[in-house]
Amino acid sequence: MTTEIPTGKNAPSFLTQQNGDKIAYHYTEGRTPGVIFLHGLMSDMDGGKALAVEEFCKKRGNAFLRFDCQGHGLSDGAFKDGTIERWSNDTVDMLDQVAKGPQILIGSSMGGWNMILSALKRPDRIAGLIGVAAAPDFTEDLMMEDLTADQHKLVQEQGYVEIPCDYGDEPYVISKVLLENGRENLVLRKPIPLDVPVRLLHGKKDDDVPWQTALRLEQMLTSDDVEITFIKNGDHRLSEEHDLDRLTRTLDALLKQIEN
Repeated sequence: MTTEIPTGKNAPSFLTQQNGDKIAYHYTEGRTPGVIFLHGLMSDMDGGKALAVEEFCKKRGNAFLRFDCQGHGLSDGAFKDGTIERWSNDTVDMLDQVAKGPQILIGSSMGGWNMILSALKRPDRIAGLIGVAAAPDFTEDLMMEDLTADQHKLVQEQGYVEIPCDYGDEPYVISKVLLENGRENLVLRKPIPLDVPVRLLHGKKDDDVPWQTALRLEQMLTSDDVEITFIKNGDHRLSEEHDLDRLTRTLDALLKQIEN
């Protein structure tokens, strides 16, 4: 069930899941296709990209949904207990219980992996996908290689390791369960049976997720309508004003294509 918090027009709503956890979200009514923004690892629904897309959708008249995955932002749960499967299930709950009709999923970084997993679980609800520095399989392809031998030992002995985060004061808490669950939910090892239009935006100066990841994703998607935009001087966040303009232009073009 969903409950509204009446204090202040910017307060989120909450979806209560079957296990009793509450997931915070903001939903704007509008026409379909609707748009759902999926945030990155240790980010939240109040980031610049999510808010820029929300403002764009409000002006255009399309429904828009942003939410905090378990262990992020205002939602229940501890980050260290989270997994990519859990965060994808949060998305599916939002698709099933909040969003209405066909949706375009926009996945930022970790949200790009969430986007693929969730689309595979609800393919009949997905009208299109947009990945922004999408990071499918990052636990296996990036974290497992980046961790030192001592850090791997810590993961095995205490169940997690903390590593510095370039985007805030709090470290990334990389848990054994996150790494193991990631290995169980890899998507780049076989064809991805999604036949919707997909747009991928990736910076060539992304120090966190190699731009080649976009090429791997394009190759594995079965859709014939996949376009990659590489940004020569783009970083991982792609949050500058010109980056946000590019994102909303990409979304606008995709919406027009789907609507026609």
